[in-house]
Amino acid sequence: MLSTEINRVLLLLGLGVTAYLMILAWDADYSSGDTPVEYAAPIEVPADATAAVVDPGVAATEPAVSDVPDASLIAGATGDATVSVPQPAAGNAGRLIRVTTPRLSVWIDRLGGDIVRVELPEFPFEIDRPDVPYTLLNSNNGRVYVAQSGLFGPDGIDGGGSRPLYETAARSYELTDGILDVVFTTTQDGLRVEKTFGFTSDEFIVNVGFSVANGNSRPIQASMFSQIKRDSRDPIGGGAWTMGPTPYLGAALTTSEERYYKLDFEDLDEGRFQSAEQGGWMAFLQHYFVSAWIANPDETNLFFGQRRADGTYAVGFTGPLKEVAPRETGTWESRFYVGPKDQKRLEELAPNLNLTVDYGFLWWLAVPLFYVLDALHSFVGNWGVAIILLTVLVKLVLYPLSSASYRSMANMRRVAPQLKRIQERFADDRQKLSQEMMALYRKEKVNPLGGCLPMLLPMPIFIALYWVLFESVELRHAPFMLWIDDLAAKDPYFVLPLLMGASMYLQQLLSPAVGDPMQVRMMKLMPVMFTALFLFFPAGLVLYWLVNSVLSIAQQWFVMKQTDAAFAAKKGQ
Repeated sequence: MLSTEINRVLLLLGLGVTAYLMILAWDADYSSGDTPVEYAAPIEVPADATAAVVDPGVAATEPAVSDVPDASLIAGATGDATVSVPQPAAGNAGRLIRVTTPRLSVWIDRLGGDIVRVELPEFPFEIDRPDVPYTLLNSNNGRVYVAQSGLFGPDGIDGGGSRPLYETAARSYELTDGILDVVFTTTQDGLRVEKTFGFTSDEFIVNVGFSVANGNSRPIQASMFSQIKRDSRDPIGGGAWTMGPTPYLGAALTTSEERYYKLDFEDLDEGRFQSAEQGGWMAFLQHYFVSAWIANPDETNLFFGQRRADGTYAVGFTGPLKEVAPRETGTWESRFYVGPKDQKRLEELAPNLNLTVDYGFLWWLAVPLFYVLDALHSFVGNWGVAIILLTVLVKLVLYPLSSASYRSMANMRRVAPQLKRIQERFADDRQKLSQEMMALYRKEKVNPLGGCLPMLLPMPIFIALYWVLFESVELRHAPFMLWIDDLAAKDPYFVLPLLMGASMYLQQLLSPAVGDPMQVRMMKLMPVMFTALFLFFPAGLVLYWLVNSVLSIAQQWFVMKQTDAAFAAKKGQ
């Protein structure tokens, strides 16, 4: 008999090890994939101002579709839309200007003064390639994701079917500390135009401003547009297979009616979006990162989004039409944020811009969870330890409710023998079975549903924490210990999910089996189902659930022991 039990244990152990190895092999073959990671090819800019710069990311000729919004999008303007089509331009030699700061590497095209590429040196593309910075904006390898701005309208230099070609004092700039203004200049139709890009060493903000000196004998009128042009392709490296939800990829803005309004590709496929707002911003979101044009809060701006004839999408806003008198100088300005979804900094930049860190419908719970987690991290310096401490705090807050549920479990376990006899006696009469079971519950003052609360209580917190770990860039590539080097990614060896499944099974052994045999069998499958589901969840989330299960086991054992002792003492009186 003993040898039979040993053989059974060894067989189960062998099956478990085999299943584990099969999961690792499947993950290596299908989850990661054999396709090499697509990196954005670097663009080299010679320091010599006279040297030619060939940019593989900018087409040799301009597209047939205008990058300038049509006249109907001037804030406050009326009338029919008119579309200007730029003429083909000669090559792109010498057009790119590179600006490097501790936080940004930016390439600006002198044709139009558009930001055509942005790298983030502080954020490596992959955790094992710290030398490769993440590329957010890019116009290379068939991709289109650029930030554009200009002056259009009756006398705008970006109208009339062409974009201006600016000149600069150098072809590359480097900022190590402080502030740097890079000035682009051009002269056209009696106007001297300076387009200035302002950089700060510790910021992800680029201040973009126009200064137009009117040398004509008549007043001129122009409006500034700020827009993001992008295709609908996934971000570089963003198409990986995942069991979790797909991060939102699309535009968003704030309006007078909705603080956070999504504008995805499907919306723009159906028709053009347009809305007049005081101040505001227009952003383009992807996992962990965001780019956003921030409007002047004192102006009424016309926000728009549309699918262009070439299949790309343009979202942004235009400011009011301004008039510059003869011999006077007019100014226009906007701000462009390009970087991580740092909700604290985004909240400082513009109202509701921090909502681009999208925590879903449980945002009201996720936001305080993040701030508590962030405070714990500032104290312990490790996000994994912070998650463990957060779990302990949550258990302390829910302790009274959980204890009541575990006492209900203890009472259910006490009446389990009587319940089993009733089930055997009335197995063929389900109506009588239900009546006898309810009578037993009333007699013993037992609530059969009370034990479900421990499972239900952590679920909203679990979902909210999922979005915190999924959306918070602070946890991107955040290590814990040993083999867990990224809490926002799955456990590469699935150790945490397996430990979590084992803890759930142990917790189930402490709980009484309630319900008909089919329900009992389904409950026994729960640890297996949760383990399979959690295999590909972020390691930080699995860590939370594992610690929660271990603490629940300890609390359940303690409370049920107390309850049994109290009942025995009461019975002995």
